[in-house]
Amino acid sequence: MTFRPTSMSAMLKRVAAVATITSMLSGVAEAASGKLTIGLVLPMSGAFADQGQYYENGVKLYQKLHGTTVAGLTVETVLRDDQGPGSGDLARRLTQELIVRNKADVILGYSFTPNAMSAATLLTEAKKPAVIVNAATSIITEKSPYFVRVSFTLPQLAATLGTWAAKNNIKTAYTIVSDYAPGIDAETWFKKSFEAGGGKVIGDARTPVAAMEYSPFLQRAMEAKPDAVFAFNPGGDVSVAFMKAARERGLVKSGIKLLVTGDVVDDYMLAAMGDAVEGVISSLHYQVELDNKANAEFLKGYREMFGANAVPSVRTVQAYDAMALIYKAVEKTNGNLDGDVLMAALKGTKLESPRGPLEIDPATRDVIENIYIRKGELKDGGWHNIAFDTIEAVKDPAK
Repeated sequence: MTFRPTSMSAMLKRVAAVATITSMLSGVAEAASGKLTIGLVLPMSGAFADQGQYYENGVKLYQKLHGTTVAGLTVETVLRDDQGPGSGDLARRLTQELIVRNKADVILGYSFTPNAMSAATLLTEAKKPAVIVNAATSIITEKSPYFVRVSFTLPQLAATLGTWAAKNNIKTAYTIVSDYAPGIDAETWFKKSFEAGGGKVIGDARTPVAAMEYSPFLQRAMEAKPDAVFAFNPGGDVSVAFMKAARERGLVKSGIKLLVTGDVVDDYMLAAMGDAVEGVISSLHYQVELDNKANAEFLKGYREMFGANAVPSVRTVQAYDAMALIYKAVEKTNGNLDGDVLMAALKGTKLESPRGPLEIDPATRDVIENIYIRKGELKDGGWHNIAFDTIEAVKDPAK
């Protein structure tokens, strides 16, 4: 009998086959444990703690309405506080802790771009899917094949608003954006779409991410005498400060239109902004008054949990939809929690969301959704964003 040594290529094929089987068995073993663990990485303290609370509310509401089991698995959520922007190293450490110590099957989180970016290589190495609940810089999903974004991208909002402005007799604009990746995305894509439609950006300013004093920037913008000012900042108290400064400077009363991405005038902040939102034009992927079955169910449940007059943030909807996306993917896999199997299920998933039809683009893993053009108006004794135009099935124009 002659002994024939196994060729290197054959050996490598066998090793690859064993690795594939091991990976598949790992997913089956996790499912057999009877538990789906979702790790939450959210800003629960610091200047943006209100955002973290709204995301957490969305997670809790989804489970109240749809239960804590899916595909025969009990769903457990484990929350970690990344403390907001500028804490990328912390976000990465928390992600690692959730994967290694808590055995998280999926990560839901990353309100801010630097935090998502910091976790990208770790998620790739661990082969763990992560549903981005907010971070809106376009390029993020290209940093890991395990990222899926359920929120929006700044190009989606800014380019849509730039196109609308150019079509509606706005000839010149001045931009004021926060000086970090999402702000630069917003500035770039507003300018690109606005100028493609025949408009011209005649000046620009970039402000600190956590800036609370905007008068000098607004003064320079008004001195340039544009038809409109386009603005973006990261929301919360920062947005309230910007809007109040714009009102105090008399920007809109001077005849200059104020155009913002809709997260700057998120519905839950309107009471704090008051008449500063009057006449302000915004673009966003959610509108509280949307008339659809999913939104009616969402609002009913939200107000039962948080009060009859409670106003949800768009961030609440994003977290609610992130949970819906995870549940639907796990249903598709019949409880198989292998990372690659889950990612395949997440791609192309469609939801009937409170925001309207939603789909995960299988090619880019970014969300395809309606964008609503809205105007700040006084209605029934309170300030509201009233949608008056809908641009359907908008993809990220940067990809």
